Amino acid sequence: MPVRYAANLTMLYTEVPFLDRFASAAADGFRAVEFLFPYEAGVTEIQARVEALRLTVALFNVPPGDLEHGEWGTLGIPARHDHFRHAFATALDAAARLGCRRVHTLFGNRLTGVDPAAQVACAVENLAWAAPQAAHAGVTLLLEWLNPVDFPGFFLHTTAAAMSVIRQVDHPAVKLQYDVYHAQVTEGNLIGTIETHFPYLGHVQIADVPGRHEPGTGEINYPAVLGALGRLGYEGYVGLEYQPSRDTTSSFAWLPRELRGA
Repeated sequence: MPVRYAANLTMLYTEVPFLDRFASAAADGFRAVEFLFPYEAGVTEIQARVEALRLTVALFNVPPGDLEHGEWGTLGIPARHDHFRHAFATALDAAARLGCRRVHTLFGNRLTGVDPAAQVACAVENLAWAAPQAAHAGVTLLLEWLNPVDFPGFFLHTTAAAMSVIRQVDHPAVKLQYDVYHAQVTEGNLIGTIETHFPYLGHVQIADVPGRHEPGTGEINYPAVLGALGRLGYEGYVGLEYQPSRDTTSSFAWLPRELRGA
């Protein structure tokens, strides 16, 4: 089956202001977009653009916490238990307004002096609390791990670590967000991992290695990876979360226009 793509507006079209990127993506043939956060730009402003352009919002993240002090999520931060629940409510409201069906929950960083098991337990408790609410709203919650080279402080650094949390929660509304770039930096075995964990695959993101640029600029065999997703019947979106090696529109030369809006 054809793979569906979503242009990541946080990393693409940085030549123009964020709210102008929706029109740029539509002009390049995309029918779906994703981004890190809708909150600063304003959910109302984003909603107006996606409705006018008939775009689907495929994914965004819960509020990350205190960015100025290095927080990157509060799902697994015991001292920020109440903050995560407020952040989740904010994200779920935004998802309803934007028609978004996938929200990344942002585990957070590994804490000095805190038992890692306590952080996992906090994340499991929070997800078990949030999942029924998400399911009622038609939203899938996602858990992503990040590579330890670019994100040494993040808690989750492997597929196995993320899957351990997901299996403990054991709820159909909680799935894996698999970023092929992070996976290649850390683990390799991309197609084998996708096949093994396919029932849990809720969202996929891509970029090439090295450089985190568009497919075709590095070592990953993207025709094979994307072909495997199609062969397996992946129904989610593939987010283009890469840093273009040239201007954004030119960086789509690897992806024929007729496939961008599938």
